[in-house]
Amino acid sequence: MTRDLTGDFQTQRQAVDHIPYPTLTVRRDRLARLARMTKHHQLEIIRAIQTDFGKRSDVEIRIAEISSVLHAIRHARLHLWHWMRPWSVSMPWRLLPARARVSPQPLGIVGVMSPWNYPWSLALMPVVDAFAAGNVVMLKPSELSPATSALLMRLVPQYFTHEEFKVVEGDVEIARRFSSLPFDHLVFTGSTAVGREVAQAAGANLTPTTLELGGKSPAIVAGDADLDKAAAAIIFGKGMNGGQTCIAPDYVLVESRHISALTKALSEAIQQQRPNDQAATHSINVTHQQRQDALLQEAHDHGCRIIDHGAHAPALIIDPHQGLQVMREEIFGRCLPVIGVNDMQAAINFVNARPHPLALYAFTLDKGLQQQLLQTTHSGALVFNATLLHHAVPSLPFGGIGESGMGAYHGRHGFERFSHLRSVFYQSKRTPSHMLYPPYRRWLMKLIGLG
Repeated sequence: MTRDLTGDFQTQRQAVDHIPYPTLTVRRDRLARLARMTKHHQLEIIRAIQTDFGKRSDVEIRIAEISSVLHAIRHARLHLWHWMRPWSVSMPWRLLPARARVSPQPLGIVGVMSPWNYPWSLALMPVVDAFAAGNVVMLKPSELSPATSALLMRLVPQYFTHEEFKVVEGDVEIARRFSSLPFDHLVFTGSTAVGREVAQAAGANLTPTTLELGGKSPAIVAGDADLDKAAAAIIFGKGMNGGQTCIAPDYVLVESRHISALTKALSEAIQQQRPNDQAATHSINVTHQQRQDALLQEAHDHGCRIIDHGAHAPALIIDPHQGLQVMREEIFGRCLPVIGVNDMQAAINFVNARPHPLALYAFTLDKGLQQQLLQTTHSGALVFNATLLHHAVPSLPFGGIGESGMGAYHGRHGFERFSHLRSVFYQSKRTPSHMLYPPYRRWLMKLIGLG
């Protein structure tokens, strides 16, 4: 298999050497084919994802897996002509009449290692940006979503040559070998622990990486917030995909005087949004389901109040002890701790005492508090009075900070992430630059501002 991976990689390297700068027409065509593949096989995509999960809402699949990819492609095709244009930069007067520009250049081969929780969209969203930037792609989808991975393996060759887009299936060992290939850029979406291994493997080749890792994303509910609206937004974010979302609210912080009212609002939101198993999403496998059960059981054994409306609905854990596993690890499931704090400063301190999250949600209309959160906290994204919706804005960069990841993509940010922004300097035919050459004169110090 190592030989096969190397052979596939060399085939793509030769293609890149042959066409190092695909035209706008070529890039738009690749994006159009990616859109056709997604749009024309919607039912197969839905069936594959439901097979992997056992049960998952087809509406949520259409929203989060299919529509998101199509909108990203539409945005890229619309703006690509502008992104590709070199742009001029200012020139120090001492170097005039020379000119300087920044010219985006394709990197070459982009490797993508995608996760199981959104096995179609998180596999293809980096591909959209990589194609827009003029690269070719090798994709290693997750072995934990085998039906969707097999569908990608079958469909991609129907729309792309191996030189343009190659899918590689395999287990953890194949993933290790994949991350060791000398890509021009490597994108990994998954856990922080595995992200460290990927970065270490890529580092041997000095391969730049984009790591989307997740973490414990907090939701802060201030005293001025509409508790019903805040609860509805939090449960929407937690309920989507059974909580198996990297930007799902991981825990809620609220002033202790409002915790009872918020708990009631959250419970009512669960009953309204998840009244039965119709829109439920199951855990990806038995191991993940058992882990969620163990988190709830540990909280129960330590005397926590638990509000549970069903096996596949968000389960509230009220004021859990900070030593519990549910507060030490990313939950990535239906458990939702609700924690009382003295005031908003205590909430900010709580967040800042932990690794930087991929998203920080805050429910408040207080402009002062919003500004305070903007200036005193760190997170991949800061979202006010909503959850998840920032991911649907193609012009916003999506990425983490610290343990929640490094690098960002989506839209122009993804185009530039997968491009080399090449510095280009044009010397004028009539130039005084020879005055900078040795032997150096005393007046030169004055010219450059040091005299």
